[in-house]
Amino acid sequence: MSKRTATPTQPAEGAVGPRQPCPCGSGKRYKNCHGGAKGSADVIVTRPFEGLAAEGDLVALREFVPSATAELPLREGDPVTAASVLPMAAAALRRSDGQAFVGLQVQTRSGDLSRDLARAVEWVRQAEPGESLPVVGPESPQPDAVRMQDLLDPDAELDVRLHEDFSWWMPEGVEPSGEVKLSLERANAAIMPTARLSSARSAYWVDTGEKAHLRWVRPEPEEQLLAACARLSARGELALDEDSRFAGSFRAHGVLVPVWDLDREKHAREWDEPAAALGARLSEALESLAEQPLDAAERRARDGLRGRQITLR
Repeated sequence: MSKRTATPTQPAEGAVGPRQPCPCGSGKRYKNCHGGAKGSADVIVTRPFEGLAAEGDLVALREFVPSATAELPLREGDPVTAASVLPMAAAALRRSDGQAFVGLQVQTRSGDLSRDLARAVEWVRQAEPGESLPVVGPESPQPDAVRMQDLLDPDAELDVRLHEDFSWWMPEGVEPSGEVKLSLERANAAIMPTARLSSARSAYWVDTGEKAHLRWVRPEPEEQLLAACARLSARGELALDEDSRFAGSFRAHGVLVPVWDLDREKHAREWDEPAAALGARLSEALESLAEQPLDAAERRARDGLRGRQITLR
């Protein structure tokens, strides 16, 4: 009898390995998150807001914008406001004045953030003033479950309103108390000055205290964007100006977010023109890739950029 040699099983192409970070963005390993119990692993949607013009701003509000609101461009029904974060990180709430909110920076219970957010929208439409939804439940999703792509106008962008603090959590004239007051104080203490550039979609200036950054959520496929950035890098054209440098990039919900270090002495508005010029250079580089593949120097630049993954602080 011949002796069999054990061969380690390889995950299918595109699958997530048990020790890899869970694509839901929780920071946990997949086996300890959505790939946990046998038979209960949820299907992970790595790009939950794909197909929406609002995708970039939804990702930004979910990942790094501290205090912001934007009315969702719903196809029908009463208005609902998306918020970066709500008191005690609630999934949804209806304020005592009747205004409805859903939160982006929330605990996830499924592998599809779009589906979770749509369920929060549907919940808050029926909620009474003063009610809140701590988290979207872990119920098994139905095949025809509603997603944000079903609720939003796909061509409408978000009109994001940034706030200096979280006083908008409370209706005008109402003072917070109890857990809400404590949550408000903690949130205000941690807020970072942030501005949305007017010259580039989903581009945000952020002052972390030690450095200022431009964080720009881009919709292009990762490899195409890296190639375009490499082309500019090889030409010495990837910085916004002489007072900036390309720091790296991070992945968030299926898209790439390039980051630049900026001169903190400059006001956020001073980066509008350089960002517009860089956007034009990126568009030109993206278009050129179809007819002009990367040369050796550009490929080396791409390899360098690919290794410059950063972590938000």
